[in-house]
Amino acid sequence: MTSALWPLQLAVVQKLRDHEPLMALVSGVYDEVPEQATHPYVTLGSITETADDAHNTPGLEATVVLHVWSKYRGYREAAQILAQLDAALDRQPLDVDGFTDVSIAHRQHQSMRDPDPDIRHINVSYRVWLTKAEE
Repeated sequence: MTSALWPLQLAVVQKLRDHEPLMALVSGVYDEVPEQATHPYVTLGSITETADDAHNTPGLEATVVLHVWSKYRGYREAAQILAQLDAALDRQPLDVDGFTDVSIAHRQHQSMRDPDPDIRHINVSYRVWLTKAEE
């Protein structure tokens, strides 16, 4: 199985950073949050991959988890950010280096209270299907 881990991460992060309505709401989209980052922001969580071949064509089904972090009292701000994540990713074109026939769809999300009572957190997962490009 050929991994899409790194090119998929790059594609998702770039797609989000290029989405102006999202970037108007957050201080950034991060793999590793810089110490000077201010809320709200989005972080990349886990990526899981499962082989999903079609006949002689190698493919993958992946799950990408993103996290929304907010200090707004209540979930309104985090929910608005979630809506922009969906606008950028859900059923939208995604170019992943080395792969074709890439499709992405919102799978699920969960709102939760952080142990820090001032922080609201939503995690959201997207399912991604990819076909390995012919070399």
